[in-house]
Amino acid sequence: MPDYLTDQLPGTGGHIKETCEDFLVEELPLYPACGSGEHLMLEVEKRGLTTFEMMRRLARALQVKERDMGYAGLKDAQATTRQFISVPGATPQQTADLDLEGIRILSATLHRNKLRPGHLAGNRFTIRVRDTGPEAENIAGNVLHILSLTGVPNFFGVQRYGVLGNSHLIGGALLRQDYPGAIRQIIGDPERITNPSWRQAAELFRDGDPAAAAAALPRGMRDEYQLLQILAKGQAPEKAVLTLPARLLRLYLSAFQSYLFDRVVAMRLASLDILWPGDLAYKHDNGACFLVADAATEQPRADRLEISPSGPLFGYKMSQAGAAQGMLEQALLAKEALSLEHFRLGRGLSMPGERRPLRVPISQTRVQTDADGLLLSFALPRGSYATSVLREIMKTPADNLQGTVTARNIE
Repeated sequence: MPDYLTDQLPGTGGHIKETCEDFLVEELPLYPACGSGEHLMLEVEKRGLTTFEMMRRLARALQVKERDMGYAGLKDAQATTRQFISVPGATPQQTADLDLEGIRILSATLHRNKLRPGHLAGNRFTIRVRDTGPEAENIAGNVLHILSLTGVPNFFGVQRYGVLGNSHLIGGALLRQDYPGAIRQIIGDPERITNPSWRQAAELFRDGDPAAAAAALPRGMRDEYQLLQILAKGQAPEKAVLTLPARLLRLYLSAFQSYLFDRVVAMRLASLDILWPGDLAYKHDNGACFLVADAATEQPRADRLEISPSGPLFGYKMSQAGAAQGMLEQALLAKEALSLEHFRLGRGLSMPGERRPLRVPISQTRVQTDADGLLLSFALPRGSYATSVLREIMKTPADNLQGTVTARNIE
């Protein structure tokens, strides 16, 4: 099984995200703001901030409730990002004199509707790769040419699995109702933790002292602190886990879905552009799926990248593929000792599931070199990740795709 779709080509090597300026992400809206309405559509440039932190700062400055604001997508803190958010009841004049660290308002236009997650066409990336090997520009250009013809493997990739790379393990434990196991993963393996205070807390927890572990945690780890305090009071692991914010628990569950999907992409990597009988083909123009009865008849549409094989984001309502792809998916779930019904968790945590294309088209590609290294530009549809392109171009360990900017705000 190949490691890369472009296994026949070498990689450029190198690393990314030495500074926030090395990684620029620009949101591509579905349509422009209409110029009138109850919401103010802001195009915001942020540096070194999560989307939620940026929204919190703007909510305070504009005196609105954060929950009433809207966003189309979450953007990396380890980057310079330009994205759109909606603010109810605000006016362009209110934003004219804002002076917030790490935030710059690029435009402000009235609009009728609140922005919703996923309400964007895609993202355009401009990425600096430093310390590449020889012939990097030619290698990158050749890889991008192949990807433009065959599509990009639609991996979620390393950024989906958290700073310790284990978010999916927490999600799997939640699905199996293994709450002690989930807690062990949340607190973390001391051997994998570089922050001294966090590592000490993990060691104390491993030794059976949750109260001391809570006291040792860095101040930024508020959710973990609360969890350990509940355990220290003698409460059950289930209660401790389920007091964590629902948004965080759903993030863990989503990471597990992503992990299984990535395994399917890896297994189909040598034939991402080939339809199998029984595939549920994904239509790139509208996101609908249909069962492939005659693969030979549908293959020309796949060759034009109009449709692609899809893989599972497992859930209790997910449509299942047939034939060989269906057996592959069923075997993957059975190996995890799970069924689709395990994703019906209740408590607002149930995961209905959906289909996701195994590959996506890439556009607006450009490669150039200068004194600071290799500069890559390309655009991808919403929900897909630049790391899927970078892993094909760089062919380096996953850690090189994380970058060197701090991955988590731990004081």
